[in-house]
Amino acid sequence: MTHFTGKVAVVTGAASGIGRALAVELARRGARLAICDVDLSGLAETEELVRTLGAEVRADRLDVSERESVLAYADAVAEHFGVVHLVVNNAGIAFTGSVEQMSFKDIERVMDVDFWGVVNGTKAFLPHLVASGDGHVVNVSSVFGLFSVPSQSAYNAAKFAVRGFTEALRQEMINDRRPVKVTCVHPGGIRTNIVRNGAEVDGVDHDDLASSFDRLARTSPAKAADVILAGVEKDKARVLIGADARVLDAFVRITGSGYQRIVRAASPRSGL
Repeated sequence: MTHFTGKVAVVTGAASGIGRALAVELARRGARLAICDVDLSGLAETEELVRTLGAEVRADRLDVSERESVLAYADAVAEHFGVVHLVVNNAGIAFTGSVEQMSFKDIERVMDVDFWGVVNGTKAFLPHLVASGDGHVVNVSSVFGLFSVPSQSAYNAAKFAVRGFTEALRQEMINDRRPVKVTCVHPGGIRTNIVRNGAEVDGVDHDDLASSFDRLARTSPAKAADVILAGVEKDKARVLIGADARVLDAFVRITGSGYQRIVRAASPRSGL
């Protein structure tokens, strides 16, 4: 996919952050859009932004963790536009807490959205992408899909799973000669509200956590969108977003499992 003019693109988690930035940039490049989120207020704002740019857009409430709803949504989008070329499985949530502190439900909720949401979106749209003859799946993992840190076990688990799932899918599409490209995205610190809107166990200072993230988040969502779409155009298997992501990727490659000792030493204790 070397251009986006006239292409039908689906973006989940489009109410804010990278999802909104992708919708806006795709609209600028002439794509036809299907955008979705559970945040109807934010989604309406994104819809207005892309309509202002002259894009054809369909906006729907969708919880990506609800498999039957995602399957029905994929069919509805394909029927509405007649074809689907690009799917960006971007929707995600954050949660902070140690394994001992978290409940099973806390972990399940992160996995349901951040991993199963990606699987649901991929499986639901894959037949339509194949039928298009020029399809592309973009699954958003994280820099936390490259290395793990204390207090992020559930998020790490989901994002590592997204990476494994997506890399296997890419190989399958190539081996089976399917007309679908596959890209896994690993953003570093992006200036979004994922941490501010996230949850944590009791005892974690939410405001302090969000402020710390804001200080580390150097890359704008608009820049992230540009990098992702450039990766699609070049059919990249892996897209790293931000200097921090590139440095951390190199750090893990060089140190191997030794990175854990360094990260552990720099991390605050859980307080247990």
